[in-house]
Amino acid sequence: MTIIEIVSDSISVHKMILADKILLERIQIAADVCVKSLQNDGKILLCGNGGSASDAQHIAAELSGRFNYDRPPLYAEALHVNTSYLTAVANDYHFDQVYSRMVLAAGRKDDVFIGISTSGNSANVVNALETAKKIGMKTIAFTGSGGGKLSSSEILLNVPSTNTARIQEIHILIGHIICELIEKTLFPKDEGL
Repeated sequence: MTIIEIVSDSISVHKMILADKILLERIQIAADVCVKSLQNDGKILLCGNGGSASDAQHIAAELSGRFNYDRPPLYAEALHVNTSYLTAVANDYHFDQVYSRMVLAAGRKDDVFIGISTSGNSANVVNALETAKKIGMKTIAFTGSGGGKLSSSEILLNVPSTNTARIQEIHILIGHIICELIEKTLFPKDEGL
């Protein structure tokens, strides 16, 4: 593919998102669920593998640090950032359990779990989703078009593409939209200042 074709392909996926009223509504619902949890002293736990782990960490940083402006921090954590924990559980148990064990340790009823997987079938993310559901956490999944096994989440944000790069581009866009909606709702800024 040429550069123009790659950019055009990305734009076409963005246009599909704009035309998908159901997906746009789900993004709003996901943001509302996060707001409600955070208002009740809840937390947001995120996970993924590879590029999806980067997206999880990026979104967590936007919430726990700041997004568009200074405001109090929010409790959001990517579950892979403790490498000693991650490698110990992968070695002593199985890599499929690295996220579910941390969800079991840190997750509480009405916290939010966000699992990110372009295929929707990453075993460690799927196991974490199932654990989150058992605890009573609210569950959100960022996936590609089919949704895979993560389709069982309460809120499925499935990008209408099977191209990993395009899916990941939209995942970070959706993450940014959710962060902006959370920030504006919890910490409204007087635009007149």
